Amino acid sequence: MAATIQEQVVQAFEIVKDEQIAAPIDIVFEAILEQMGPMNSTPEKPMPMKLEAWPGGRWYRDLGDSTGHFWGFVQAIKPPSLLEICGPLFMSTPAVSNIQYRLKEENGLTHVRFVHRAMGWIGEGDSGVDVGWTYLMVRIRTASETKRDGR
Repeated sequence: MAATIQEQVVQAFEIVKDEQIAAPIDIVFEAILEQMGPMNSTPEKPMPMKLEAWPGGRWYRDLGDSTGHFWGFVQAIKPPSLLEICGPLFMSTPAVSNIQYRLKEENGLTHVRFVHRAMGWIGEGDSGVDVGWTYLMVRIRTASETKRDGR
């Protein structure tokens, strides 16, 4: 049996986003869970996910008929101040990610610090991940401020 051996380079990246959202911390945390879960979408189409919001809970895309895509496990959760998930996320390569949302409320604003760190064999198609996280943060902000206003 023939084998092909190629040397690969392990890569890493870190994305950090600091956001101020004009809504109470409870509302922002709820919006994070919704926007990462059943309200998840891409700019092109809805992409609902399941997020089991407890330690060890799964974050995955359920396509029905026992098909889907596992994204990660809830590593830590302390509502409404922390959500941490580890797993491959969207990468279909030998890679692992850790994402963290840390929230703090001050003077009627919720400060959200988002960090995504990944390492492994990161494919070329995974290089635009910052655009996706920016889109998600906009949806979290919009949902939070809409709920704050009771709309």
